[in-house]
Amino acid sequence: MTSTVRRLRLWQDKIETEVEIAGSGPALVYLHGPYGLAPDLDFVERLARSFTVYAPKHPGTTKGDPDGIHQIEGWLDLVHYHRELFDRLGLVAPILVGHSVGGMVAAELAAFPNWVRKLILIDPVGLWRDDKPVKNWMVLSDARRPAALFADPESENAKSFFALPQDPEARVDVQVNLVWSQACTGKFSWPIPDRGLSRRIHRIATPTLILWGKKDAIIDVAYAEEFTRRIDRAQAELLDDAGHFAHHDQPDRALRAIETFLAA
Repeated sequence: MTSTVRRLRLWQDKIETEVEIAGSGPALVYLHGPYGLAPDLDFVERLARSFTVYAPKHPGTTKGDPDGIHQIEGWLDLVHYHRELFDRLGLVAPILVGHSVGGMVAAELAAFPNWVRKLILIDPVGLWRDDKPVKNWMVLSDARRPAALFADPESENAKSFFALPQDPEARVDVQVNLVWSQACTGKFSWPIPDRGLSRRIHRIATPTLILWGKKDAIIDVAYAEEFTRRIDRAQAELLDDAGHFAHHDQPDRALRAIETFLAA
């Protein structure tokens, strides 16, 4: 599928960001999780079969502008940065899909009236329970990471996610980007991934789908009920044999759930 990459300068021209744009149909924004946009491009392509997908890179993760992350000082800045991005792209109340950290940003954006038409959260960060603490994915060793993020670390989807290029220079580039993406997103999600969403989540009035992997080893599946209970017009769909990257473990089922929800 044909896609284009648009580069924009935002935040008083202090941040340069790339936005992957693909497909046709209703506008849908996809906000990626902690490992950057690159691992999610296959899922973006699937979404682009039915929607015009806008997939921006998190501040600081666009090649050539790693210092962009230092221009965003706090959580409120990050939320309004994304609203500025929507404005520059000419998006008025788009469908919004967010995974993990991207889900936390998406939920905050949806708490503003008329900013989002429909909301899909895939294993989102944002709430905290002392009895079921969210695990810090940033400190996982290479050996532990696949089993923590995927229901079946030996699956083809999991292996593809962690595959590295054979070319030594390209391999280093991918590894550096993965580490830096975690640093840029982790700035707003650790030491505890709670930025006060629990005080604002009741303001989300848009229809919302909560997609959750039943075997999520990072954020317990109990949080799916927590998000659904706190968002007035939310419904949850739990995916068997899926972990924190539920849309990678079960991409067809995740896409089918999203399309069914949006068509309702």
